[in-house]
Amino acid sequence: SLSAAFWEHLRHLGLQDFPCGLGSWVGSQRGTAIGRGLGTDSAGHEEAMPLGEESPETLVELLSDLHSPWALPPGCSPQDQHLREMAVLAPEQVCGSNIFQVIRYLRIVGKGVEEVDEGLLQLQQLEELILSANLISRIPAANLPRTLKVLELCCNAVADLQDLCTQPPPELQHLGLGYNKLCGPSQDRYLTVDFWPNLVSLDLSFNSFTDLLALVSQLSSLQKLRILVLQGNPLALIPTYRGFLVDSLPKLFVLDDIHIGHDERHQFQGLARQPELSRSEARVVVSVGEMKGVPDPSAQQQMEVGSEAPVITYSYCVTYEF
Repeated sequence: SLSAAFWEHLRHLGLQDFPCGLGSWVGSQRGTAIGRGLGTDSAGHEEAMPLGEESPETLVELLSDLHSPWALPPGCSPQDQHLREMAVLAPEQVCGSNIFQVIRYLRIVGKGVEEVDEGLLQLQQLEELILSANLISRIPAANLPRTLKVLELCCNAVADLQDLCTQPPPELQHLGLGYNKLCGPSQDRYLTVDFWPNLVSLDLSFNSFTDLLALVSQLSSLQKLRILVLQGNPLALIPTYRGFLVDSLPKLFVLDDIHIGHDERHQFQGLARQPELSRSEARVVVSVGEMKGVPDPSAQQQMEVGSEAPVITYSYCVTYEF
């Protein structure tokens, strides 16, 4: 579950272990040192710490120095570093349930998470949730904090948006659903302003959407949408794909990671009024270079007239999977 992965993530941060937390390395000088400014006295001179104790300044340096054995490994978020520094300067704020009030960004990537459980609701200040490269197939909206502004679910197994759209976070600005198993037209109806009134960025790349006209008719209701990614879907093979989208969604700034300029918008002006040019069809030419182990019919010797030898015929079936 996501809750289990979250607690494992906190354990990995070592918020209660040296140099964080309230261990013997902090000692009785902690309160006065922090109050005076990280290990200085009232006159601005460095205080001598008792043997076995370290100043908050020294402890924070152990966390931030890239060569320190207590430095976070590459790939950790800035918030992870911030939490560890808080565990030095104000450890009571990250102890127990208090930590739920300070976490605004959660990144659990590639941890085999299958279930987004209700434990996530404890993070009442959460604004960004990154759950890429897991095994999530459904996202119950009831288990998502209402404060969410960014939800990234790239590289999962999401095939249906119904659960997510029962009560979606009202302030969501980015929804990332790239590299999942979504397909139209059943999922198109969940991509409207009725569910996402504040959506600015939407990533639907590398799914199985095929009906460009139907999808655009739903996306056109998203008045705040400025960034859209649809590359990798079958509908992107349609020759007029980009031009039709550019003209149909006039408020779009970026399509498939490419900025839409004034010249391009002028070039495709009027294309949205010609839907017959955006048929949901595409022609793919496949060239087979060489095949081994298949008898060549042209190499068979011609049978003599009147021969009673059996006639051998070959037939082949070739299947292409896209």
